[in-house]
Amino acid sequence: IEDAGGPWHPGLLHMYIHLMEMSPHPEAALKEADRLRSLVPDSGHLQHMPTHIDVLCGHYQAVVDSNDAAIIADRKFQALEGAVNFYSLYRCHNYHFKVYGAMFLGQYRSAIRAAEDMISSTLTAEVLRVQSPPMADWLEGFVSIKQHVLIRFGRWEEIIAQELPEDKQLYCVTTAMIHYAKAVALASTGDVPAAERESTLFDESLSHVPGSRHLFNNTCLDILAVAREMMLGELEYRRGNFDAAFAHLGKSVELDDNLPYDEPWGWMQPTRHALGALLLEQGRVDEACQTYR
Repeated sequence: IEDAGGPWHPGLLHMYIHLMEMSPHPEAALKEADRLRSLVPDSGHLQHMPTHIDVLCGHYQAVVDSNDAAIIADRKFQALEGAVNFYSLYRCHNYHFKVYGAMFLGQYRSAIRAAEDMISSTLTAEVLRVQSPPMADWLEGFVSIKQHVLIRFGRWEEIIAQELPEDKQLYCVTTAMIHYAKAVALASTGDVPAAERESTLFDESLSHVPGSRHLFNNTCLDILAVAREMMLGELEYRRGNFDAAFAHLGKSVELDDNLPYDEPWGWMQPTRHALGALLLEQGRVDEACQTYR
């Protein structure tokens, strides 16, 4: 990294961060991440790049702050070029990262505002209906990120009160994720029959999601497979079928672990947190401890 412009070369720093985030020791790149931070202030993507290392090292406030800077830089580009272009994928990536960092900080307002700003500023029907390149295949999955925030912070009433998208074909991933969220929310508030109905609607919606829909490195079908096992685990738990519940939640952990590497993770709510909490609630302390570890 000392060659071709030295340690301050933004292109080399960019690639080095991608290399080290996938290594066993991402912390070794903290110095390079800090060198890149604000080095190219009008490049939203380069303002964002240090956070690929920050997030792995638990520097969640830096994740939020640097992606805020990236979002501001991106607004300048959007003012010139609009949102109907492929760079919208990278604008969403910065919002996505901010949401992720805020969730780990326990900052609901920061997370939900970032998710909603992403939807309103970029993920419009006008953008998603562009056929070439197929924008919905690359961007529509980002709309569903809001559901991760609502679930993570237990906003059950808000989840249940949500309306479904009018165009369920265009917003097919979002529709399925809302049914997942409603099923979990209803189960968590004790309305198991209504949760079962949402579970059925989830499966129906899932059948309309094409394999071409992606959220960066993961297909939305693979991500929704994690959602399905989480949902079934919550349902069985509320029915009192604890072994079945833990089997489904264990499967969600397995599916989550085997998603292709991505940052943020393809599934934003750690699956082990739900499994560990419910094991602990049933007094299965050793299993809960192992799950959390």
